[in-house]
Amino acid sequence: MDDFLLEDSWSERLQNEFSKTYFKNLQLKLRQEKASGASILPDNNLVFNALNSCFFENVRVIILGQDPYHNLGQAHGLSFSVPDGLAIPPSLRNIFKEIQSDLKSTIPASGNLQYWAEQGVLLLNTILTVSANEPGSHRNYGWANFTDQIIHMLSTERSGLVFLLWGNFAHKKAALIDQGKHLVLKAAHPSPLSAYKGFFGCKHFSKTNAYLSKNGQKAIRW
Repeated sequence: MDDFLLEDSWSERLQNEFSKTYFKNLQLKLRQEKASGASILPDNNLVFNALNSCFFENVRVIILGQDPYHNLGQAHGLSFSVPDGLAIPPSLRNIFKEIQSDLKSTIPASGNLQYWAEQGVLLLNTILTVSANEPGSHRNYGWANFTDQIIHMLSTERSGLVFLLWGNFAHKKAALIDQGKHLVLKAAHPSPLSAYKGFFGCKHFSKTNAYLSKNGQKAIRW
């Protein structure tokens, strides 16, 4: 765990994971890759950005991504998000299009979703690192064990959360969620390859806000 910075509300709950063999092996693999000269994305201080930007008690909505963007400069630890000043990636552009259609809003100029995280949207990739220019390269490193535990913990210890599961990889995570306590919304992935197969028109953003409002919570400013 000493490789990454993590705030207390998550660190206390995840202590057991950090001591497990799979997590120690994961850290060792990352150290070995860096020692060999590989570029690992995002930077160490951003690997847990989703958790550090949205404390455990503040989570209201969970949006699951796959692994981080593999191009240098794009990944900053929030699923689907990119830092200010970068071109908006295709999947995120489709997310913005659906929000525009669903809520009659305008498409933002920036793809930085930090303001979502600050409202209680946990932008969690299921895999938290990647080698530069090698998409999916860390899928077998053990990160899925770690993020599955986060999903299970939120399901168990919290109630009234909204889980947005886009694409087949995310749909499988529904098995970790108590759907008697939480709202689970599924749709196709927003990628240009699949957005027309059920992501466009899913109205997940208005449905999320309606559920939050019904449960006495503030709507998300998408």
